[in-house]
Amino acid sequence: MSNVTVCVRFRPLSSKEKKDLGDNICIQSMDSETVIIKDEKEEGFAFSFDKVFYEESKQADVYEFLVLPIVRDTVNSINGTIITYGQTGAGKTYSMEGPNILESDEKKKGILPRVVDGLFAYIKTSADSTKYTVKLSMVEIYMEKVRDLFDLSKDNIQIKESKTQGIVLSGATEISLSDTAEALQSLSSGIANRAIGETQMNMASSRSHCVYMFTLNQESISEKRVKSGKLILVDLAGSEKVEKTGAEGRVLEEAKTINKSLSALGNVINALTCGSPAKANHIPYRDSKLTRMLQDALGGNSRTALLCCCSPSPSNASESLSTLRFGARAKHIKTSPLVKVSEEKCSKKNGDASGTRDESFEKILEKMSERLNDEDIKLLEELFIQAGLFVDPDSEEDLESAIQDVVQQTISSLMKAVEELRSTVEMLQRENNAMKGRLAVAERCDALPGENADFLHKIFGFLSSFIPEM
Repeated sequence: MSNVTVCVRFRPLSSKEKKDLGDNICIQSMDSETVIIKDEKEEGFAFSFDKVFYEESKQADVYEFLVLPIVRDTVNSINGTIITYGQTGAGKTYSMEGPNILESDEKKKGILPRVVDGLFAYIKTSADSTKYTVKLSMVEIYMEKVRDLFDLSKDNIQIKESKTQGIVLSGATEISLSDTAEALQSLSSGIANRAIGETQMNMASSRSHCVYMFTLNQESISEKRVKSGKLILVDLAGSEKVEKTGAEGRVLEEAKTINKSLSALGNVINALTCGSPAKANHIPYRDSKLTRMLQDALGGNSRTALLCCCSPSPSNASESLSTLRFGARAKHIKTSPLVKVSEEKCSKKNGDASGTRDESFEKILEKMSERLNDEDIKLLEELFIQAGLFVDPDSEEDLESAIQDVVQQTISSLMKAVEELRSTVEMLQRENNAMKGRLAVAERCDALPGENADFLHKIFGFLSSFIPEM
């Protein structure tokens, strides 16, 4: 087991922040791992992380401390994930890409181009007996849909799960890369398709969560084995306060969806870190596409690192404090990274390697029918059709995984329904208590003689008009 590596990076003050509040900042550096931040009431809060990068930090510093160890793990067939998190305009995309993905200035290059350099540098120095292939996929989660940034016609990619492969994106375009130049050009073309918009906080605000997926396969000719490592980089859209960004119309709807998915991410982290070790608690991965896609990174077979980006300005103190608290919780997540090795690929099974979607659909329903009654099967069939839950299970293991996928989604839906029912019952109980109170008063009024009763009824009716319904 290993903990998530969490680092914090404070960007320099922006020109707007300097114009509004001068050179004032809300943070105090204690050392390279501890920072104190003051909120709007000047109350100080201390946080400790694996590393704190301040205004003068260099792009290379962030890469070498946070990212390079995970790149090395990837080439050793250990999956890795790197996530940038923070409010809009806090420097996430600059840290990830630099000023431009094709930027040639070594000092300004972001995490992405340095990852590309690192992967191909390793391949060049490796033994001749090993054959390498590097593949790249790029998607964005926009308005709760997964869109392929290499093929915009694929605008609703399904997220699936396999016991052998973990979380996979069904049908996402995968480009083979031969060298650094080709990789950077491919990244540039994908980034150009990403959804962005202008807000009062950021001239080119990311309106989606962007996910970069590198897959490195190593085929040993002598050992006849294939090792595979996957490196995922996630540039999250920033959390937003509408009163600061001035969002309206479609930009406002985008902000609501962004904030909702980030809230779901926070709920997953809370569930992972606050549950009892002796009792397995429900982790709500399925509450958003973002948390579903990050399931392996947060609770599965992956070495994970989080870069929390913040503004040092007092005007953004509350958002920066929220980001630091998020990072502090994430620090307690434990993952179980393992080396993924498989025998050399053999020929496919005789006949078709997998059935059609309809055949797969029938296989799962048939398997489920052994455990459920006819009415439940009919309900599941409708859910399959509505949600598009089609898979192509090639083995019993994949079939069991697909069944578990449906079961977990059903459990999540039932838990939401129970919560809504509980809220309804509580509301009805309050209304019932209020009605009992009114009835008791009315009965006491009726017990009084003649004119006194009429007078009290009028007073009670007058006062009731000021009492809101429960």
